[in-house]
Amino acid sequence: MPPKRTRAGRAGLSREQVLDAALTLADREGVAGLSMRKLGAELGVEAMTLYHYLPNKDALLDGLVERVLSDAAAFDTGDGPWTTALRDYARLLRTALLRHPGVLPLIATRPAVTPQTLRTAERGLEILCAAGFPVGRALSALNALTLFVIAHATAEVDISPVNAAEAPGSVEYVAELDPAEFPLLVQAARTAEGTDDGARFDFAVEALITGYAATL
Repeated sequence: MPPKRTRAGRAGLSREQVLDAALTLADREGVAGLSMRKLGAELGVEAMTLYHYLPNKDALLDGLVERVLSDAAAFDTGDGPWTTALRDYARLLRTALLRHPGVLPLIATRPAVTPQTLRTAERGLEILCAAGFPVGRALSALNALTLFVIAHATAEVDISPVNAAEAPGSVEYVAELDPAEFPLLVQAARTAEGTDDGARFDFAVEALITGYAATL
């Protein structure tokens, strides 16, 4: 006789499908709006069915972190220089974070603890240690770069009224300040120098990598 199918098996789902649906829901309603009940409704199953794939809410949140960070795991680990690997990692991570702004607060506050995310960190450390970094300094470098990317992406996402056009702190707001009192700030705002998010990001990543290389 064929083995009896469980409720999870009858649902025809996988852990990856559940996490993808949770990511869609979090992007739409934010992490605060995420619950097993809503996720079950999104997938057309009872909430209890989801516990066959994710044992509790913490596992769901850890899985969301994993799902977003997995997009950054495709950085080059071949025979190229370690600088290229770090540069690729930073850019892939920024792209993944900007693609899922609803999950950004979770990424910024929750550690990456699933085996898949830990393997990504392990690969980064392998690359840096092979280049000559002691393991402690390699970990510091990787952590600093990751935290910078998360902070930069958070600042880029329009999650606050302060980012709205002409709001205090915006480029439009600064451009209208008194040039006699703030000549350089006004010049930068009116000429758009230093205001492009992508260019600013690339500049900072290159500065970090150059600084890392100087310690070797």
